Amino acid sequence: MKRILRIRPFPLFLLSVAAPSLLWASTLWINKVPAREHERVNPIVDSAEAKAAGQLLYDDHCAKCHGDDAAGRGKRPSLLTDRVQNDATAGDLHWLLVNGSLRKGMPSWSRLPDQQLWQIVSYVKSLKR
Repeated sequence: MKRILRIRPFPLFLLSVAAPSLLWASTLWINKVPAREHERVNPIVDSAEAKAAGQLLYDDHCAKCHGDDAAGRGKRPSLLTDRVQNDATAGDLHWLLVNGSLRKGMPSWSRLPDQQLWQIVSYVKSLKR
């Protein structure tokens, strides 16, 4: 007796929906952060002075793309999202500032001193709602 191979439409539909999402997730900047950088701790995390200095640096370097309120502008992402505020570690954000994401329009800020990068991270993390 011959067996007839039936293709079920639901699994194919599920695969066609899930595959683009998996591909998109693999291209996220946060997935490119090396483990060593991911685990870095902000040495000035609880400093009010660091957050104030970070706000000034943010206003000078970041606000033109991410907005004065960090809610994003045009195609530039909000820094108030769960990905930035909860999922990303301070080390992840520091790595992104150093390396940028040129394909997404994010420049590298590696020319800034390390302390200033951590100040920006302190400010951005302080925006958590």
